[in-house]
Amino acid sequence: MSVAEQSIAGAEARGHGFLASSVGRKVIMAATGIVLFGFVTVHMIGNTQAYMGAEHFNAYATFLHSMLHGGGIWIFRAVLLAATGLHIWAAVTLTLDNQAARPVGYRAQQSVASTWSSRTMRWSGFILAAFIVYHLLHLTTGQAHPNFDHANPYANFVNGFKVPAAAGFYIVAQLCLGLHMWHGVWSVTQSLGLSHPRYDSLRRNFATGLTLLVVGVNISYPIAVLTGFIH
Repeated sequence: MSVAEQSIAGAEARGHGFLASSVGRKVIMAATGIVLFGFVTVHMIGNTQAYMGAEHFNAYATFLHSMLHGGGIWIFRAVLLAATGLHIWAAVTLTLDNQAARPVGYRAQQSVASTWSSRTMRWSGFILAAFIVYHLLHLTTGQAHPNFDHANPYANFVNGFKVPAAAGFYIVAQLCLGLHMWHGVWSVTQSLGLSHPRYDSLRRNFATGLTLLVVGVNISYPIAVLTGFIH
């Protein structure tokens, strides 16, 4: 069965409800994207405690666990995982539907209206999905961390980024996040009805500023550890 036939069969299996429609899945992508971007931004801000030393960083980690004590932290993680899964599902099914609607490519691809970030959303999304799994195993549960200490999150943070391969993967993932965020923020503002020549400059500046802030600060962490600024 070809990709187009698989997509058509998948569309028929989804039925004709709101979630089966392209509009419904775009709404799902936008809503889950807002949840994920919000988490990434707050997570970035929280991790700035690392620049203040072990005491502040560990106190921040303790505060998070106390705020989400008991099963609360797993509910929080489940919500994030559900948002991630729905986001990926919507993206994949929309891509397959688009391929089915245009099974034969254009003789010369026209990319004038498409940004580089939008054309790389698929592979950057795959890298981010792999990074999320690795990041959880590395700095949350510790299976991928050689010296994980549940009682010392700061030491886990520093020792984890002392490994060049881990720091390099983190930096590459953040660059992919930047591509994803820029296009995602641009698309969400468009979905909110701000797609107008009057607002395009504002939308572009907002997407660029938020992306540079989050990605720049996140990339600073492994660089600060590797250079000894955070130790």
